[in-house]
Amino acid sequence: MNRLLKIQDKMLEKIKEFENVNIKRDYPLNWEKVHMISCAHIGKLLAIKRGVDMELAAIACLVHDYGRLVTGKQDNHAANGYEPLKELLMEEDTFTEEEVELIAQSARNHSNKNDIGSPLEEVVKDADVLDCYLYNIQLSREEQRDRLYKVWEELKLGNNYPFNL
Repeated sequence: MNRLLKIQDKMLEKIKEFENVNIKRDYPLNWEKVHMISCAHIGKLLAIKRGVDMELAAIACLVHDYGRLVTGKQDNHAANGYEPLKELLMEEDTFTEEEVELIAQSARNHSNKNDIGSPLEEVVKDADVLDCYLYNIQLSREEQRDRLYKVWEELKLGNNYPFNL
């Protein structure tokens, strides 16, 4: 089984475990399932276009909200997921230490939409905002909308921008 499917199965198992944990969540677990998988697909496409490793991009997009999955909270979820995500990835024994760090850094930094990071981080940030837009999730921060605008332009989706800038 390839690494993407393996980590996707692991994430779905984790979600199943969290279904039995009684905490108030900012986002329902069903959203987490949908968002992680659709972000992975968007991440693959962006990685192909940008010359980024497609498999690592898909995996990084798949796990980028692990902190919210673990804590149930949106606030600081990116930073809060860094160490637990590294542990999850190391359990799989299919990633090098460098790959674990690249993926975990991408997850930790994905909420900093104004900062320019590694090419992998940029794929994760862009996949995140595009997926949220496609599911009609409000992009409340200006830097999210700015990033969506740039991705929209890069993908040549036309002049019908998703919002007025």
